[in-house]
Amino acid sequence: MIEKQIEFDRIKEIWSGLAMTGKAKEQIEQKWIILDEGTLRKEIRDTTDARELIDKLGNPPLQDVSEILEILAIAVRGDCLTPYQLERVQTVLTVLERLSGYLKRGHQYQNSLSYYDESLNTQPELRDEIAAQIRGESVDDHASKQLFEIRMKLQQLEDEMKKKAETVIRNNRDCMADSFYTTRNGRICVPVKKEYRYKIPGSLIDKSGTGSTLFIEPESVVKLGEELQSLRIDEENEVCRILYTLTAMVSDCADTLTDNMRLIEKLDYIFSKGKLSIELGAAEPQLNLDRRIVLEEARHPLMDPKISVPLNFELGTDNRGVVITGPNTGGKTVAIKTVMLNAVMAQCGLHVCCKSADLCMNSGYFSDIGDGQNINDNLSTFSSHIKNVLSILGKIEKDGFVIMDELGSGTDPQEGMGIAIAILEKLRETGANFLVTTHYPEVKEYAERSEGVINARMVFDRQTLKPTYRMIVGEAGESCAFYIADRLGMPKDMLNTAVAAAYGEAAAASYEFQTGELEKTRSGKRISRINADHKTNIVSRRFRIGDSVMVLPDNKIGIVCEEVNDKGILRVQIAKRKIWINQKRVRLHVKAEELYPEDYDMSIVFDSVENRKKRHDMERKYTTEVIEYKEDDWKK
Repeated sequence: MIEKQIEFDRIKEIWSGLAMTGKAKEQIEQKWIILDEGTLRKEIRDTTDARELIDKLGNPPLQDVSEILEILAIAVRGDCLTPYQLERVQTVLTVLERLSGYLKRGHQYQNSLSYYDESLNTQPELRDEIAAQIRGESVDDHASKQLFEIRMKLQQLEDEMKKKAETVIRNNRDCMADSFYTTRNGRICVPVKKEYRYKIPGSLIDKSGTGSTLFIEPESVVKLGEELQSLRIDEENEVCRILYTLTAMVSDCADTLTDNMRLIEKLDYIFSKGKLSIELGAAEPQLNLDRRIVLEEARHPLMDPKISVPLNFELGTDNRGVVITGPNTGGKTVAIKTVMLNAVMAQCGLHVCCKSADLCMNSGYFSDIGDGQNINDNLSTFSSHIKNVLSILGKIEKDGFVIMDELGSGTDPQEGMGIAIAILEKLRETGANFLVTTHYPEVKEYAERSEGVINARMVFDRQTLKPTYRMIVGEAGESCAFYIADRLGMPKDMLNTAVAAAYGEAAAASYEFQTGELEKTRSGKRISRINADHKTNIVSRRFRIGDSVMVLPDNKIGIVCEEVNDKGILRVQIAKRKIWINQKRVRLHVKAEELYPEDYDMSIVFDSVENRKKRHDMERKYTTEVIEYKEDDWKK
């Protein structure tokens, strides 16, 4: 449950994809936190050593050994291995030799992982013996002198039988249905017309579908065929002898090879951690025994580094709990997941996605994230939260770590606030480390006055309505609900009413909102959306010719050169180019009155020097000059 909530399951998917052996993948699937300090420190050191070797020597030559272990079991059982199985053994022995060489090259870096090469037994004699006798998933002709001689004789007999068949066809052309011999049921036959059956001595092997052609093995070929069958039996016996000999050699080395395969699986698991560190751009964490969590430039492993802002976080030095506040979509949930996910990764022996990290070991990790609704259990959002929280409080120990999202949500705000404070007080009493997010101002006040608990806030960009994922510890945040509603178009009178209802009339007067297009008219009546003329007058007042405006979403600065028309479209000049754009995508930057003096000639801004000179001449005298405009300067 917690793996999915903090997305450690997705980290495992990436991690598993970097492993080669089935055993390593299985180990990754079952991986959870390590509670023994010595074991954990060794696993983190192994990860660091693996990454160093990969960085300096490239990926190690590893392969899945599940099939080899099955082959070794067959050999030990006494069954004969097939040429295919023997070639698989030869392949893994080659891998062992390359892996040994790879690890030996790591000695120059004094890398402790590289000394595993001393435990590898590459069995070069067995590898060379299999390579000499098995080729192309079959026993090679030169596997033994006797086999070579048998196969040479077989080839000679087959050639002689074909010549005999060709001789019969040449000497009895009139009796033949075709001029070529054929093979039926593994026998060399000649095609004889039905009416000449008894003119060609030999054994009837087959006949055509119509029955008009009979396939007869000539008598001269039959005698050679009997000798051929005898040679094939000799060949089969010799092949079996060779295979059993090689199988016995594999069986003799089975224990050593099994140990080597287990070592490959172990190294594959270790190197997969190094590969994951490189994949995520991670770093080695430091461990402490002081219940301290310090992250420098931490990030969520699954987030695009270009989007998220690195998180600097500290917990456990002067406090045990952090209450994070801020707006919805402000990045609070991502922040608490980032902290716990990196802590879990470190306690699983992995590197963490931070510039540096000093982390403590935790006896358990607990989280309450998401609404947790379950139709079958008939649980509401609030009920599921409380049920999960009570379960956590019943299990949490002093050395545990808890994160809770939207504490006390899903019920009456006043009662939810009280429950949130009660939960925080209980968590504080346990001495465990905890991170919670909330919107309740009373909870922020509780954090300010309670020992061991501190506020933090997530920075939110009010202009773009996007989270920055940056946390400031020591300050309480605000929900920004009014500013978000303002940016999304809520009328000013509604916003003032909302602020007054929440914080009083005095607070409403202090808020500054940007919304203006939906305000009431002077008559006190709301603007009719049906009357196009009134709408045009209202929207056109937002922008005047010469106003400096910002064009969204690119945030480019331009100058209004034509006011809004009845369709809500205005014209803006950006970098000597005039564009038509919906007024909803334009935000006032600086009014024209603040940029230009009264009666300023705006043609200086919008027209070329050449056209302005021509226009001046036209005003003074008759002239043949023509003022030319590009199509996009006049076309609407």
